[in-house]
Amino acid sequence: MLHSRTNRLCEAAMTERVNERAFSNGLQRIREHSPFLAGLAERHPDTVAAVRDYGLSRAIRDGLAAAVDADVGVMLRRQRQIVSLTVGLADICGLAPLEEVVEHLSAFADHALDVAIRAAIGERTPGEEPRGFAALALGKHGSRELNYSSDIDPILIFDPDTLPHRPREEPVEAAVRIARRVVELLQTRDQNGYVFRVDLRLRPSPEVSPLALPVDAALSYYESAALPWERAAFIRARAAAGEVALGQHFLDSIRPFIWRRSLDFGAVQEIRQISRRIRDHYAQGQLLGPGYDLKRGRGGIREVEFYAQIHQLIHGGREPQLRTPATLDALAALGEAGRIEPETAAGLADAYRLYRTIEHRLQMVDDHQTHRLPRQPEALDNVARLHGLDDGAALVALLQPHIERVGALYDGLDPEDEQRLPQSPEKLEAALAGVGFADPAAARQRIEAMREGKSRSLRTPVAQAALEAMLPTLVAALGKAPSPQDALNRFEDLVTGLPSAINLFRLLQARPALARALIDVLSHAPTLSQALGRRPALLDGLIDATALAPPPPLETLVDEFQAGERSDSYEQLLDGVRQRVGERRFALGVQLIEAVSDPIDVANGYARVAEAALDVLARATVAEFEENHGRIPGGELIVVALGRLGGGALTHASDLDIVYLFTGDFMAESDGRKPLGATTYFNRLAQRVSGALSVPTAAGPLYEVDTRLRPSGTQGPLCVSIDSFAQYQREQAWTWEHMALTRARTIFGSAAARGAVDAIIAEVLGRERDDAALTADVVKMRGEIARHKPPSSPFDVKLIAGGLVDAEFAVHLLQLRHRAGFDPRLRTAMRMLADQGLIDPQLVPAHELMTRMLVTLRLVSPASAEPPEASKPLVARTCGQADWETLVKAYESARALVSKEWKRAAGLA
Repeated sequence: MLHSRTNRLCEAAMTERVNERAFSNGLQRIREHSPFLAGLAERHPDTVAAVRDYGLSRAIRDGLAAAVDADVGVMLRRQRQIVSLTVGLADICGLAPLEEVVEHLSAFADHALDVAIRAAIGERTPGEEPRGFAALALGKHGSRELNYSSDIDPILIFDPDTLPHRPREEPVEAAVRIARRVVELLQTRDQNGYVFRVDLRLRPSPEVSPLALPVDAALSYYESAALPWERAAFIRARAAAGEVALGQHFLDSIRPFIWRRSLDFGAVQEIRQISRRIRDHYAQGQLLGPGYDLKRGRGGIREVEFYAQIHQLIHGGREPQLRTPATLDALAALGEAGRIEPETAAGLADAYRLYRTIEHRLQMVDDHQTHRLPRQPEALDNVARLHGLDDGAALVALLQPHIERVGALYDGLDPEDEQRLPQSPEKLEAALAGVGFADPAAARQRIEAMREGKSRSLRTPVAQAALEAMLPTLVAALGKAPSPQDALNRFEDLVTGLPSAINLFRLLQARPALARALIDVLSHAPTLSQALGRRPALLDGLIDATALAPPPPLETLVDEFQAGERSDSYEQLLDGVRQRVGERRFALGVQLIEAVSDPIDVANGYARVAEAALDVLARATVAEFEENHGRIPGGELIVVALGRLGGGALTHASDLDIVYLFTGDFMAESDGRKPLGATTYFNRLAQRVSGALSVPTAAGPLYEVDTRLRPSGTQGPLCVSIDSFAQYQREQAWTWEHMALTRARTIFGSAAARGAVDAIIAEVLGRERDDAALTADVVKMRGEIARHKPPSSPFDVKLIAGGLVDAEFAVHLLQLRHRAGFDPRLRTAMRMLADQGLIDPQLVPAHELMTRMLVTLRLVSPASAEPPEASKPLVARTCGQADWETLVKAYESARALVSKEWKRAAGLA
């Protein structure tokens, strides 16, 4: 024990000596290579000792306190010297990583701004707090990543109703004078130096707008007239000083401007154009070597930041976890979310840390705002040695692999401009014929019509430019369509119906794979085409590969549907769920059309999406209802799914078959401000839940809800107690109602309540039955369906003789007869019956084939007619068949098998 303790003490002593040696070496490098920090060290020996003895945080705290002065300008300049010295020492000596260095520098900028604002207001209106005036930090200050000699780029806003001002002085005049004084306190140089250079040019229209902006005018600008690059700037915005609550309220209000769920590739292109202009303007600093611009050069700091911001703008509207302002945090979040490769995120982060560290070395030499490697060899050697390297060549070699990798990654985001389609009719027709248009003249007329800009979505020069940039990608995708002309016609119809097509065009240009998926949708899926016409932003959800994967587990979908800022109120939640469900259902439909998923898996996905939506909306509706009416003691709402929802296999067009039940004493009364009896309470609540699921909102419709399978059908109450449900099922229910129970599944309610309902269902299904009466009832019911709902065509796979209804009736009859094979999922139930020798095992693949056909045809041929000729290969492919003829033969064989099994089960053979 003593020996172990001695070893630990020796290790601690060795660590301390190593730290002392590192500190001594770092201090020596400062004295030899950094005149600015060396001068500060000589002037403030106590600060040097504090860093050595107590570490960075305490040295800053004590140093700031010691520099307090009645003269605010003097105090801030002395404090700036202390911060520069302490942070510089800790940086050079290896006592603090980059993240801590920039955090302290940024925190001092917050402090300095706040002190300056308080002083400026206090000088004009003594005793007043800094009400109604706030500084928004942007750029590296906003993301807490300031460097040693950085400007700060605040936007100053004020509230005219609360800003302190002198008598007979307009608030806007007071705000401008306060802003000027703030700049003066921070920027003016004297014998103590300066605090920060202040750049106010990031405010809207800086050439004409006042230095401080009224908050309402600023909100109006960012909500209506802001430029794309300003979105990127506000990724890193932060309320930093003054009345922080005012600044935060402003940022919360413009959040939809910054983070849009509907993608705006115009903003992404604007960032890329800024990058190209920077490269062009600073051409002499693009090549690595003496004179290289570490900030603006190819592969440098700015391109790492832009790389992160581009991906944040693309994905951050939908994924709030990506909205982090700091570059290193953003890269980590993007990597964790899979939006960029984790290796890419790590490589960019390593490069960024190195760049920013070397940038600091450049600025430490003489406190100059520089980002260039010196051109003079001796000056470059000096910077390298300040960093602990041998010479300038070693510094260039250290940077080189990072510069090359970052430059290549960023170049990959910005491919060369593609050629435009010809304008002359002859050349345009030749180009169209070359990609596969059978009637290039007709296609040319459609394209020329779009180029004329007669529809509202194509009138502006910006829209026409976006159209021209996108057309080559579109035409290439159209040429691969089964009927290019029909697809082009539908695309033009889609564009004509939009208020603006700019974002759609930019999205298609940026993502050629989406253009191909869009053409497939327009060629084969009228239901999806109509959904796109109502909401083109549905395409946004397909920008990454996960959109073509099955939906995640139910719990993950529930979190997704109830997440985000749109759920701040009940009405917003209804809209938000409709949007997210629409995106998920659209993506599932595209999976079918692109034949990347088995239609049965897609059907399971549709059901999970519906169940998650019901869970989120039911919980929210219950919570809202309880605010007015309280709770029923011991009572709760239960939702039982039947039909395809109960079986976990919906189509795109499926209704939701559900039954509402409640637990507890039906004589009880709720305990809220507006009490209700239990039966009235739960029936009204059930109506609200149905409305939450079915009523169209501004975001569109969601699901049709069918509650006709409840006890006593449409003649009975919407919601009954579980005791009444049990009694009805035992004593009054018809055979067809027990058939429906075979696919019942409790999907909402507590575990105890679900268990109670499941027990009732199991007991009812497990009862003995008169086989002759059972069979007669089932055969009669099937005959009534055949008379009242005949098949609409030979491809009405649900209702046709030997179709899905016959298969389901055979299964349900055998389940009730033998009290076996009970599982709400038909595939599982069939396999259980087949394992017991009760059905032909081949009924399983026959039923699966027709299920695949049903799910696919609901999109391709919603009326259940024979699909269009161009779509037949797609239907065959999704159903696992080589071609249409092979599918038809397999379908006929499956029907024959189902008919045989149905007749055998029903005694009709």
